[in-house]
Amino acid sequence: MAVSTATSTEAAFGGPYGSGDLGAWRAMSKAISTETQIKRVLATNGVFMFGDSIAVQDGKTLATRLIGRDGSQMAVHNWSGRPTSGAVDAMVQWATAYGLPRRILMAAGSNDIFDPPKFAAQVDRAMKLAGTNRYVYWVNVHATRWSKTAAVQMADQRNSAWVNLQLSDAQKKYPNLRIIRWAEYLAAKPSRISSYLRDGVHTSITLGQDARNELTVQSLVAPLPAAK
Repeated sequence: MAVSTATSTEAAFGGPYGSGDLGAWRAMSKAISTETQIKRVLATNGVFMFGDSIAVQDGKTLATRLIGRDGSQMAVHNWSGRPTSGAVDAMVQWATAYGLPRRILMAAGSNDIFDPPKFAAQVDRAMKLAGTNRYVYWVNVHATRWSKTAAVQMADQRNSAWVNLQLSDAQKKYPNLRIIRWAEYLAAKPSRISSYLRDGVHTSITLGQDARNELTVQSLVAPLPAAK
């Protein structure tokens, strides 16, 4: 799950921001590349990806689409239920152990609907770690869990917008931050939300998965300024 299942606290109170409380994500499913793959991606100017369960589900087909488009390989550190703080922690670990490529893909933020005020600081952490000569591509957030009550769904929408606003504000500070506007893409046509999502958060397979992956690849392969 990109967002954790409901707890009794969430059911009663909706958590501090109405969406409930973050669950114990470290026990959830993950997809992490081997050291060999990480080093290969660095050597070939590929992409590092840090994401949540949407990325766990879609990462393999995204990597296939990317390598078919411009030959770039991808190494992933994706973990279901993980908030952005955990994704940035993983980025720090890889930066320390291996270094970072010129392109970094962040597919994190859906789980920050449980505590939106913490998100901006994590974006700052990621951008400062990346520095000014790398590009960070960040997929923004749409979460409205259809299995929840109307009140929780409304909170999910409000908190998703809060996360996305912080990401847009960060782009004003960091010219090398590229936002992949998944939320706006879904909102552009009302039918997309019902057909491209299977639960209000995760992509449907294959329609939604293909749409999100294509949006991401288009951003990743767009020409960049020459390295300084």
